Amino acid sequence: MKALVQTAPQMLDYRDVPDPDVPSGSHLVRIDRSGICGSDMHAYLGHDPRRPTPLILGHEASGTINGGPRDGERVTINPLVACGTCAACLEGRDNLCAARQIISMPPREGAFAQAVAMPDANLIPLPDHLTTARAALAEPIACGWHAVRLGRAIAGPRAQTGLVIGGGAIGVGAALSLLAQGTPNVTLVEPNDLRRTYLARQDQFALRHPDDLGDAQFDIVVDGVGIDTTRATASAHARPGGVILHIGLGAGTAGLDIRRCTLQEIAFIGTYTYTADDFRRTVDAMADGRLGPLDWTETRPLADGAQAFADIRAGRVAAPKIILEP
Repeated sequence: MKALVQTAPQMLDYRDVPDPDVPSGSHLVRIDRSGICGSDMHAYLGHDPRRPTPLILGHEASGTINGGPRDGERVTINPLVACGTCAACLEGRDNLCAARQIISMPPREGAFAQAVAMPDANLIPLPDHLTTARAALAEPIACGWHAVRLGRAIAGPRAQTGLVIGGGAIGVGAALSLLAQGTPNVTLVEPNDLRRTYLARQDQFALRHPDDLGDAQFDIVVDGVGIDTTRATASAHARPGGVILHIGLGAGTAGLDIRRCTLQEIAFIGTYTYTADDFRRTVDAMADGRLGPLDWTETRPLADGAQAFADIRAGRVAAPKIILEP
C-alpha cells in the first residue's frame, strides 16, 4: 500500500509500505480521509521524541472496513487504544489508561496510509448521511467535547459564556462543543488574519482578534493552543469562579496567573484526548447536526501531504483543518 512516511524532521516520503498486520479482534480499514493534527506537526518538526522516525503519522481518520463480519461498513476511527481492564478504564476514564496507545505513535503506525488495522471497539459506525470527509473530524472535535463536558460540570448552569483561544480544528471543535452542550454565547479568538477571514463565514460563534477582548470575562475559557501567551490570555479572561480548560500542547511552561486563579477561585483543568463514550457522543452530535455543517476543511491528495505540512508550517493555510485523501 502507499503511505506518507516521516523519515526525518521536516522530511516526508510518499512510498510503498507493507500492508498492516491484522491481529485477532481487529479489522483492516481502508482509509478514505485522514486529517493533519497539531501533534502531527510537532512530530514533523522533530519536537516529539515519542514519535521516532521512520513512522507513519496521522490519527484523525475515517474509512471502510475491508473483510470480516463488518465488511463494507463505513466507520470513523477512535485512535486511542486502551487496555480495558485497569482502574481508569473500568471507571470509564480510558483516556487515562497507563497502557494506552494511539496510532501514529509506536508500536502503532498511523493513518496517513491507504489502510490501518484497528480493534473492533475503536471503529464507530456512521449513518448514511454522514460522509467520511466530515467523519474524519470526529477525533479533533472529541477533544473539545470531552473538555467542555468536564468544564461545564464544574462551572454549573450559570456557564453562559465561553471563550476559545485558537482557530485551528481543536479550537473550532471546542467552540462548537460549547454551543452544543448548552453554553449559548461563545467567542473564538484567532490572531492569524488569513485564518480569521476564513472563519468569518462561520456564524455560530463570535470571532475576534485576541487584542480586541478588552477586559471581557467568560465562564469557561478553552486554551486550544497551549503556549505562554495563550495561557496568559486564559488567565486574564476567566471570570471569578470560572474554569480554564487547557487542551493545547504547544510549548512553554509560563503564562498561567496562579495568584489570580487562587484569589478568584478559577479552576484549571489540563485535559488530554477523550473517553470512548465522549468519542461516540461526538459522532452522535455530528450526525444529528448539533455541531453545524462541518464545512471548515480543505482536502488534498495524500501524495501531496509533504506540501500540505510545509504550507501549514508557513502559515499559508486558511482552513482550520487539512484532510488528506489516499
